[in-house]
Amino acid sequence: MIRRHPSRPVRRAKWLARISLALGLSFGVGTILFGQEPPPTDAPPARTTLPPLEVRPEPESSASAALDDAEFGPGLFPSLGEQMFGGSALDLAGLNGALRGTRSVFDDSHLDTIVDRETIREKGATDMFQALQYEVGVLMQSTGRGQASPFLRGVTGQQVLVLVDGIRLNNAVLRAGPNQYFNTIDPGQVDRIEVVRSAGSVLYGSDAIGGVINIVTRGADPLRGDYLGNSFRSTFSTADSGWYGRGNVEGWVGSTGLFAGASYMNIHDVDIGGGLGRQPFTNYDQYAGDIKFNQMIGDNQMLTVALSHFEQQDVPRSDRFPPFVLGPPANTARPTYFDPQQRNMAWIRWQGLAEELNPLYDVFSATFSYSLTNEGQRERRSATQLDVGKFRDDMVGVTVALNKELGDFGKVTYGVDYYYEDIDAARQRFNPANPNQPPTTRPPQYPDDSIADQLGTYVQWDAPITERLNALVGTRYTNANLSATPLFTINNVPQNVFFERTYQDWVANAGLTYDLGGCFKLVGGFSEGYRSPTIDDLTANNTFQQNSQSNPTLGSLGVQPEHSYTYEAGLKFDGDILRFQVYEWWMRIDDYIARSIDGANNVFLGNHEASLNGTEFAGELLVTETWSLYGNFAYTYGEDLTDQTFFSRIPPMQSTVGVRWRDLDRRSYLDVFTWMVDRQDRYNPTNVTDSRFPVGGNPGYATLNVRCGTRLGECDQHRLSLVVENITDKYYRVLGSGVNGTGFNAIFGYELVR
Repeated sequence: MIRRHPSRPVRRAKWLARISLALGLSFGVGTILFGQEPPPTDAPPARTTLPPLEVRPEPESSASAALDDAEFGPGLFPSLGEQMFGGSALDLAGLNGALRGTRSVFDDSHLDTIVDRETIREKGATDMFQALQYEVGVLMQSTGRGQASPFLRGVTGQQVLVLVDGIRLNNAVLRAGPNQYFNTIDPGQVDRIEVVRSAGSVLYGSDAIGGVINIVTRGADPLRGDYLGNSFRSTFSTADSGWYGRGNVEGWVGSTGLFAGASYMNIHDVDIGGGLGRQPFTNYDQYAGDIKFNQMIGDNQMLTVALSHFEQQDVPRSDRFPPFVLGPPANTARPTYFDPQQRNMAWIRWQGLAEELNPLYDVFSATFSYSLTNEGQRERRSATQLDVGKFRDDMVGVTVALNKELGDFGKVTYGVDYYYEDIDAARQRFNPANPNQPPTTRPPQYPDDSIADQLGTYVQWDAPITERLNALVGTRYTNANLSATPLFTINNVPQNVFFERTYQDWVANAGLTYDLGGCFKLVGGFSEGYRSPTIDDLTANNTFQQNSQSNPTLGSLGVQPEHSYTYEAGLKFDGDILRFQVYEWWMRIDDYIARSIDGANNVFLGNHEASLNGTEFAGELLVTETWSLYGNFAYTYGEDLTDQTFFSRIPPMQSTVGVRWRDLDRRSYLDVFTWMVDRQDRYNPTNVTDSRFPVGGNPGYATLNVRCGTRLGECDQHRLSLVVENITDKYYRVLGSGVNGTGFNAIFGYELVR
């Protein structure tokens, strides 16, 4: 069934007219104030791409440390998708990055940041929650200790698109609201995390409403020539007696490269601070392994094959266990575990430059991928009822991306992507009080043998308008098909109902960057987001997932696709001693798929209208050659216009302020910072009944933290690090989490690189 929305073209035209007028006024004022003349001839040449702040081979040499702007902390203005042979492999035009182009963070109209490998090391990150924590405008939520769900611009879960090497991690069974799947990635495998705030549906399709997070994995480095190397990293944290260890081997010989690694982590119950002791049921185990093989084909092309496996065992859903349940306690006597939580990925990619003059493309990338999400669940509903469920989602993907330089007319990036999913699911109920009693079959979380696929094609034009003004415009067409046979109760009679649905739509974006001179850029744009309903939206039997309602969330075959319209304006400055980005953004979501509660306490899905807006800032000031001050700030406000209440799970206002010292060759560092989070009591009615939300509001808090480290040995092969979190042992809980924040915690790290 194809949905047609007669009012959408008119509504879209009105919004486009508004943003065009706003951008026209903004750039008009800028033109009047700063003039239209090109920069003077004695000014330094404009940078089309800024150098990355950390792309050094391992072990790092003293020469490789002399990077431009090396005194700055990583992540603020490096390039997304420039010529980088490490990490994801060739990627000459960034076709597999979060921007799919050679634009730098400074030149893009969105607020983008990069968390590079060095930053992940300095954080002492042993999971993806820690790897992305404290970044501007990012709130990391965890229902259980082994889980992580990033919020971007007030939304999370199905509304934030997560990619691994440009391949979708999101699938048709990604649950609404916070979920655990971002944490099914080994941080030791990660080369960098690219975070693009604002709707990214034009380049990457469904789900990219709040933003896109692309995780680029490590690989052998052909820029080092022929080499063989290995490394081992070990981390111990005191708050949970947790140990993480990972070993890597890598090398490049002739035209062939290989990188492989494996890790294991064991986490015990966490000390939550405030003198409250350890929170029970926050312990789990995980292990992971990955391998990436690169083969150069001639001088300008590369074939890459990659495999990875990640698995967690016995991960408790922490909000189901007293005594640290802060909200309504109705469902606290339902212990729940995820076992296993497994994600596998395999892909093969051919990419490179055209061998000769080609009228269609200069750079190409073609990828075939396979992803597996395999999840088991145990829920103790009563002394005589133990529900054991499982599902697996097999997803096959094909993506092709092309880039063509058009001379004075800029460049165009275009491509096509297709993903196909097959979902299998089952659930049984056992009687723990009578092990000899045969199990009974229960309706699974998702209909068995469900099918989902989506096809998209897009084009984006990066066009110079004047020497100072640049425009980026694009559009995408998406078609999604779903079919399943769920069990619905109709007139009090359970019935299997087969259905098929088709959703399709066009989305567009437009961004402008204007060079004001003096290292300033004025930026702004309009981005349209799109999310088609998933198997989870239409059919999920989520008794297992609910916190406090005794009845399940009922899937709805009538929900329609979500559409978002984001408008943003910002100012970027890239000077010798100061760098910053500041943004104001507004977003409206039409047909937002949201939960509601009826008089019978049933939780059901329906389409709502929502409005969100916010402010984001990130910057760093060099005080001396080695000392700098840095910080970020984010404020988000949201309303559900349908129910005339607050938008669900709106993150509180938060800020990070710190002082950092690095020696000139970047061998040693010291970082002292505070993380400040405001109180949040703007609850949606569905939050009030959620045990993860404290009654009366989530208290504000501030933590004091220190990071330091150095490198030792003749070739810097030994790395020592220490992270001290929450020095004052403050008790706190991230909004909507089921596990409390870590109390005083010392993280000791050692890495050997040879």
